Amino acid sequence: MTGMRLPLLLAMLLLQSVAAGAYPPFQKLVDETPEGGTLIPPPGTYAGPVVVDKPMVIDGRNQVTIDGGGKGTVVLLDTDGATLKNLHLTNSGDSANDIDAGVQVRGNYNVIKDNVIDDCLFGVDLQQSNNNIVRRNRISSKLEFSLGQRGDSVRLWYSFGNKITDNVTDNVRDMVVWYSADNVIARNRGSNSRYSLHFMYSRYNLVEDNHYVNNTVGIFLMYSDSVVVRNNHIAHAIGPTGVGIGFKETSDLTIENNEVLYCASGLYIDVSPFQPDTTNRFRGNLIAYNGIGVRFLNDWKGNIFEQNQFVDNLTQVVVSGGGTANRNRWDGNHWSDYAGFDMDRDGIGDTPYELYAYADRLWQDEPYAQFFKGSPLLEVLDFLERLAPFSEPTLLVRDEKPYLHVLAKVETEKKEQEMDAFELLKQSLEN
Repeated sequence: MTGMRLPLLLAMLLLQSVAAGAYPPFQKLVDETPEGGTLIPPPGTYAGPVVVDKPMVIDGRNQVTIDGGGKGTVVLLDTDGATLKNLHLTNSGDSANDIDAGVQVRGNYNVIKDNVIDDCLFGVDLQQSNNNIVRRNRISSKLEFSLGQRGDSVRLWYSFGNKITDNVTDNVRDMVVWYSADNVIARNRGSNSRYSLHFMYSRYNLVEDNHYVNNTVGIFLMYSDSVVVRNNHIAHAIGPTGVGIGFKETSDLTIENNEVLYCASGLYIDVSPFQPDTTNRFRGNLIAYNGIGVRFLNDWKGNIFEQNQFVDNLTQVVVSGGGTANRNRWDGNHWSDYAGFDMDRDGIGDTPYELYAYADRLWQDEPYAQFFKGSPLLEVLDFLERLAPFSEPTLLVRDEKPYLHVLAKVETEKKEQEMDAFELLKQSLEN
């Protein structure tokens, strides 16, 4: 009987070892690679965590998985000038305090591209790291966690001159840019997350050509001045807090040629612009099929709206708490509900577009009345109020030159912060 138990015990130990993921350590291969060298590991699955503390290239050729074992960060780039590409990074720890991630970057001029990062709390975390490239990665968080407990796909903290481009993110919490400047976030696709992109105290960044769908919030800028947001597609930010593009105490913005569709609120403006003698410029945007086209959280001024298209929003403009949006400038926009004529056929309405607040203020001022927004009851009240006003209605918007036809996209200029030196670096590293 004892002779039978020994093989059985060995077999059980072997199964437990396999179940625990007893993969060969990847760190040994990194340590054996000389500085400046290229590591192409044999295909297979390896055990993390891994620390890269010297410039080198690691190319998995889409045949290598590094498993973090459910503890800590899978790969730490604690160096300058390293490249991490064509790898599958998975199974990080779940500590938000430690920012357990697929990749932590603690250096400059590194490239993280063409990787699959899944089952990692955070995707790519950059702290005090400059001039890095994060490109063409597919990133998702830990699916067993609720949305608010997941980590961010890409996290920039006190990091400058980085380029976050062409990534696909899904089922993460946010993509965040905090205390960071001169970064480019371009051509990314994000879905099924909370904030597609969230700025805090981050100036002089460029956001363009991104595609954000089915997130709670598309783009939100808080205390982040001089940001350019252009040519982005944002759709289906729905729910009680659904916002296409939001602004909190943010100044000197350029918001142009974006599509904001099917959101609870297309644009959400709270005390913006905030800095004295500054403006926020909204040009050439399509704001369509939203519950509210533009929601002002207060009676504010300093925003310029020109050559935008406001199409079939259930309510075009709202000012919470009363007041007017007419202290901002509205010039040459297209309004789908314009009821005037163009007798001289110059493409511009003969009379100004004017939007008034009537009885429909009930759903704005009374929270419980919001349930009836768009209902026949409020529509009848609104019609009667317009027919024979019980009180003087409030003028919300007056556009002197409403365009009757669909407007072309406005001409744009490249942002000065896209530095020539960094462009040369990108070209040399991307190949």
